[in-house]
Amino acid sequence: MAMLGMNEELSNTPWIWTCTMCRRCAYVCPMNIDVSVLVGYARGAWPKEKKPQGIVRSCEAQMMSESTSAMGVMPDDFVEIIEEAALELQQGDKRFKDLEVPMNKKGATFFVNQNSREPAVEPEELGPLWKIFDYVGADWTYASKGWAAENFCMFTGDEKTWKEMVKQRVDAVNELGCKVWINTECGHSFYTMWAGIERFGLEANFEAASLISYYAQWIREGKLPVNSDWNTGNIKFTIQDPCQLVRKSIGDPVADDLRYVARELVGSNNVIDMQPCRSANYCCGGGGGFLQAGMNDQRRAYGKRKFDQIAVTEAQYVLTPCHNCHSQITDIGEFYGGDYRVIHFWTLICLSLGILGRNERKYLGPELMKIGLS
Repeated sequence: MAMLGMNEELSNTPWIWTCTMCRRCAYVCPMNIDVSVLVGYARGAWPKEKKPQGIVRSCEAQMMSESTSAMGVMPDDFVEIIEEAALELQQGDKRFKDLEVPMNKKGATFFVNQNSREPAVEPEELGPLWKIFDYVGADWTYASKGWAAENFCMFTGDEKTWKEMVKQRVDAVNELGCKVWINTECGHSFYTMWAGIERFGLEANFEAASLISYYAQWIREGKLPVNSDWNTGNIKFTIQDPCQLVRKSIGDPVADDLRYVARELVGSNNVIDMQPCRSANYCCGGGGGFLQAGMNDQRRAYGKRKFDQIAVTEAQYVLTPCHNCHSQITDIGEFYGGDYRVIHFWTLICLSLGILGRNERKYLGPELMKIGLS
């Protein structure tokens, strides 16, 4: 359409809101045409009132405070939630009575972002990550501003708000003087951060890194002495490569780290890859704002290919370090009658180490629910 000069038609078709901007087409295109860029411009041309309001509202929520949270978690609320969850963990497990959850610690090595879903609706999912940091002795901190991981402003096509979101986060990291901004298990936040820094020429006095790479490093160094001894039933797992983290950002090196960590956790013979995978993987259909767009029929139709991929592996669990992938793959599994569960890496790491709490097992099935509990 663009080549034919059909700019008006391209800017008015609702198809642009069903594109996840995953770049799978560009990855295999011999002309290296990046359709996701065209989609971004086309989205930007739509009047705000005609854009999918779920994406717009998520962006507006981010603009409400210095938290930059798409779920509207205010800075003071975030601090209070973190303090309460940390106290509950310290009092509930004597092994972690001295665990620290730093806030606004200047000069920390790692500035850790946080997807809003955990503090807003799943505070019990915060603990496993904190335990991992405590286990390896990481020098880290949260911040009361610029802490949120998600950035739906980019998906609205509004570059002004995308830039504003990234700048607030860059300023927060620079202000604390942290060396590494570490992206947790959230896919698109990594891309929106580093790509925004480059696109808008922002001064970032830190390195942007993925937690997955550090999981792999800490395991290789012996700081995370995980093993697969717990998997006596040879339960099978497959891996969803988040498009925003793998194909659009770091590439196959982080995909290899995903597989290294997974194999150390569950056993090499128990990791069954979908095909294709790594940078060539198929998008699950949850990214690009699709989950928030209110187009459920189209989103689930898009996700059928991913559902079929998972079904072929016969895996009982899907491991993915991405909240949108997590939500979408769970939804299509329920919709199409799948027999699998979707879990975070932090859950399996803590399970392997024997430090996963009773209340931190939301996404485990009955075959794993009691492992490590006395």
